[in-house]
Amino acid sequence: MGQSADASGLPEALAFVRIAEEHLPEVLAIECEAYPDPWSERMFRQEIEQNVSYFYVMLFEGRVAGYVGFWLVVDEAHITSVTVRDCYRRRGFGRRAMEFILERAKRLGVTQVTLEVRASNLRAQALYTGMGFEVLYRRRNYYNNREDALVMARPL
Repeated sequence: MGQSADASGLPEALAFVRIAEEHLPEVLAIECEAYPDPWSERMFRQEIEQNVSYFYVMLFEGRVAGYVGFWLVVDEAHITSVTVRDCYRRRGFGRRAMEFILERAKRLGVTQVTLEVRASNLRAQALYTGMGFEVLYRRRNYYNNREDALVMARPL
């Protein structure tokens, strides 16, 4: 008999936990795999230490499958990262991470959620648009490689 799955088709074994020191090696490996200008270990340590940071790892079958986080600023959540390990992409993990973080923000009384996404990241843009985000404006040369970012937002 196989593992049971929830309504999204992902195994029930998928869990979200606050990021901790023990997760850093896997998180840093995923970060380097996913981005041309990855966050440093110090940046992730700040996510662990800051009281405005709500940063979670997504655990699947004993591994860190990805991570997602936001900063809480009064009644607004600014999503800082939504990242899925390469081998789990295109399987619904990103959507699940977004659903989790939006629900967490809502429970904290957030009324609006914002994020930046690379202008070239059409898959992520499609996910965010499908979840009710709209483009507010473009930030020119936002990323280290001089790529533009689209600033997106949605109410909660």
